[in-house]
Amino acid sequence: MTTLKSRQPTKLDYASPTQFKFSILKLPKTEYFCTAVNIPGISLAGTPVQQTMLKDIPLPGDKLNYESLSMTFLVDENLENYQEIHGWLRGLGFPEDHKEFQDTLTSGNDRFPGSTSNVLGDAGRTKYAPPKTGGLYSDATLSVLSNKNNSVVEVRFSDVFPISLSGLAYNQQATDVDYLTASVTFEYKIYDFALTGKQKTVTTS
Repeated sequence: MTTLKSRQPTKLDYASPTQFKFSILKLPKTEYFCTAVNIPGISLAGTPVQQTMLKDIPLPGDKLNYESLSMTFLVDENLENYQEIHGWLRGLGFPEDHKEFQDTLTSGNDRFPGSTSNVLGDAGRTKYAPPKTGGLYSDATLSVLSNKNNSVVEVRFSDVFPISLSGLAYNQQATDVDYLTASVTFEYKIYDFALTGKQKTVTTS
């Protein structure tokens, strides 16, 4: 039986936009400098309408659209984290040689400590990836932190891959101390919410 007391929230603290940690297995040098990331929005596509003689009645659609995952990061002075993403994109698009694509499929032992085989089936634990395409994808996790910096909820992204990387603008006329930032946009298969340390995702009853 639902009572007024059971309907009250158990947590009264507010979420802070600065309390997060983002990790992406294929980009260890980039995740350290991450300054902003989003939980993508979702929407039901193609909402049908039931026509009546009076008012048309909207009905829920049956297909979800997921927005893109975006991340902003500080660029290190050797451009190592920028090159991580740039190299990943080049591997997906192989603008000069098909070997770039093949190298992406078979690279990754240096990026995935403990891996004893090539990355074809191990890049970012891509259990949903088709065979021999694991090197193209990675998994990512956005950890939401409490006001005591403890992870309370995780947003887990599966089969992440980049689709765009912003340019870098150098300027000799800059007067204030400033640092270069870059933005990268990812697509992914799906994301789920999970309690920290738990395998089961958070569902709505």
